Amino acid sequence: MKIIVCIKQVPDTNEVRINKETGTLIRQGVPSIINPDDMNAVEQALKIKDTRDDVQVTILCMGPPQADVAVREAYAMGADEAILLSDRVFAGSDTWATATILAAAVKKIADYDIIFCGRQAIDGDTAQVGPEMAEFLGLPQVTYVQQLTISEDGSSVTVERATEDGHMVIEAPTPVLLTAIKELNEPRYPRMRGIYEAYESGDHIKFWTNADIDVDLTQIGVRNSPTNVKKSFVPDKSRTSVEITGTPVEIAGKLIHEISNMDSVMIIGRDAT
Repeated sequence: MKIIVCIKQVPDTNEVRINKETGTLIRQGVPSIINPDDMNAVEQALKIKDTRDDVQVTILCMGPPQADVAVREAYAMGADEAILLSDRVFAGSDTWATATILAAAVKKIADYDIIFCGRQAIDGDTAQVGPEMAEFLGLPQVTYVQQLTISEDGSSVTVERATEDGHMVIEAPTPVLLTAIKELNEPRYPRMRGIYEAYESGDHIKFWTNADIDVDLTQIGVRNSPTNVKKSFVPDKSRTSVEITGTPVEIAGKLIHEISNMDSVMIIGRDAT
């Protein structure tokens, strides 16, 4: 069984800053991490490898050259090989263009049974790349996977898909694309030997450019992306407070009046007795 796991290097959202003039992310000095949902995708692939014979796990990532750190970290967790897609012509690609590039890379890999993606990336929160890849590749897809069982012969998967009010149980044939959520598992730490292997010379870490995949250049990059972000900004976190005093009846009346004139409110109660 062969498994491909798509990951993305993202800025740690706890440290995100935005240039007020350009509306773009300030990446300088901001730590980068593997997207959390993608870590669950990697872990699930490795859990399958732990329990089944002849499983090969390939990490696939698109990003700038510095994303090789994320690729090597995922490899060090226990994958068999890792591929970083990095080229200037990929820069600025939206979800459609990104999925186009990743799908082209998957077609080059060719032999696979399961593609795992994270549900969504914390820097964009679109949850679009995985499903778009499935469409481009003509694959069945199941999103929001919180539990997974694979048939003994690997010909199908049974998935518990999380919904807002419960879950759905879905069976799908392989090859299939699945998107993982945090409830699926607890990601492991990279292995010490894996870290060593990830940084030593060898062919287990590969670097592909546009020349290595068959992709239509008119469908990728910032100029060919159908989605344009008009504005990005950090929400205003300023707060105002009003202290309400009086009898319980008076407080209730004043509180209703204040709430009706506020966009949002946080109530801190005191003992009125």
